[in-house]
Amino acid sequence: MEKTGLQNSRIEDLVEQDNVRAYVLFYFGIRFYEYTEKTLEEVCNDRGLKLEQVIQELESPSRHLVEESPPLISYPIELILEYLRHAHFLFVKHKLPYISKLVESFNADHSSYVSIAKDLKTLFPLFVDDFMKHIYEEENTLFRYIALLDKSDRGDYHPGKLFYMMERCSVQRFAVEHEVHDDEMEGIRKITQGYRVDAATPLHVKVIYSELTSLEKSLKIHARIENEILFPKAMVLENKVKRLFLERVKYN
Repeated sequence: MEKTGLQNSRIEDLVEQDNVRAYVLFYFGIRFYEYTEKTLEEVCNDRGLKLEQVIQELESPSRHLVEESPPLISYPIELILEYLRHAHFLFVKHKLPYISKLVESFNADHSSYVSIAKDLKTLFPLFVDDFMKHIYEEENTLFRYIALLDKSDRGDYHPGKLFYMMERCSVQRFAVEHEVHDDEMEGIRKITQGYRVDAATPLHVKVIYSELTSLEKSLKIHARIENEILFPKAMVLENKVKRLFLERVKYN
């Protein structure tokens, strides 16, 4: 679609053609469900936005949500931790607030989705609360411990602090506990029937389900990186640091 087509298209049509555009509009302060009948040019004029800038962002909306997938298996552990922290930032500051707003405003105006809307408005905030706690606990305990092991391996450590942390923490225990959180969205997937849509599905529902699908995919990738790359590397590092620590203690 050319620029003239974008500017003269209704917001509803733009989002129907590509659900990800709803995300772009959201971060320009445009809630697509509040302006469905207006054209993009009309909405930009109403909100004092630069039409050309909005069009430029809408022409390649997928880049807003693309998460780089570098070959992390070959990366040092400190860069893997940094990558995972950045993923947490995207979840906390972008994905979850956006989907929460979509769910909060969920009004499909369709009898088939009344109970789904009610259940989602109850379940999704609970999911967000649990997931946020999981993220903060992970960064404050697991990531902090692995970062300490990494510094210790490079000779930068305080013996007392290292001993205390190794007594309290275990990468293997973290890994076992982490498996419990590997399918956080099971309940949401069930009430939405696996995010199923058809030709009659209202646009608001399509956008929510599209975002939930994308979120679940991101969470699975995130969990796989932790389970298959971070934990194995961290266990090897932990064993190495413990061995070196005991050897240093023995010769002191």
